Amino acid sequence: MTERPAAAGDGPEAAVEPVGTTLKAAREAAGLGLEEVARRLRFAPRQLDALERGDWGRLPGGAAVRGMVRQYARLLELDADALVARAGQGAPLPEQLAQRFQQPVPFSDGSRRTNAAYVALSLVLLVVVGAVAYQWRMERADRGRLNFVSAAQQPAEPARAPQAPAVPAGAVAASVTPASGTPQAVAPAPAASVPTGPRRRLVLRFEEEAWVEIHSGTGALLVSHLHPAGTERVVSGIPPFSIVIGNAQHVQLLYNDQPVDLMPHVKVEVARFTLE
Repeated sequence: MTERPAAAGDGPEAAVEPVGTTLKAAREAAGLGLEEVARRLRFAPRQLDALERGDWGRLPGGAAVRGMVRQYARLLELDADALVARAGQGAPLPEQLAQRFQQPVPFSDGSRRTNAAYVALSLVLLVVVGAVAYQWRMERADRGRLNFVSAAQQPAEPARAPQAPAVPAGAVAASVTPASGTPQAVAPAPAASVPTGPRRRLVLRFEEEAWVEIHSGTGALLVSHLHPAGTERVVSGIPPFSIVIGNAQHVQLLYNDQPVDLMPHVKVEVARFTLE
């Protein structure tokens, strides 16, 4: 008696050809390469290779595998339903499922190139924006320093000539003539015009770095200094005060505890004015 080949369903020991082996044999019989089939089915070649090898751990979930088998079978004109049913018998083991979820998502090379281009463009934009912001800050700082230097280099008020000692009112000075040596009365000299009066108080508060120069009514230089941001300076003296303030829009001035508006006196960020 001639023996017939074993078929599925003849018994528990009957051999069933793996789905991947059937698909691979049909593909090779049709003269198709793996890359050609991958292009037609829009799958990655490595996925079709794993399917033909029966390497379920390298494939997505069960529904996705059945869809791949169905499309593959239709392309090769095989019985898609029978192959899909056989594919269900080769479900991956739990450890294979765990390995599958640890694998990276299979992106196409085109998607990877696009993502890399987006990342590179984003980095370039960040660098450009950072460079523009840095240049703007440097130009602003340089402009402020130039204003401070120009204010500091303004010619100071000419030194006042020394005043003759004041003669008390009603006093009569005596002089001796060379000829007779007789003292003669001399009219008292007029008193020098020196500002007198109560001292006044100025308070300056600096929101940003600023140069300040202040002369009192007596000609004394009270302040000539570059003040850092966030500081406060208190000055007292006899008015009128001759004042120069650089970066004035960021300085607050109180005169006898009353605020003084600096904006009407500002020209090119420098305020020059007199307080009586």
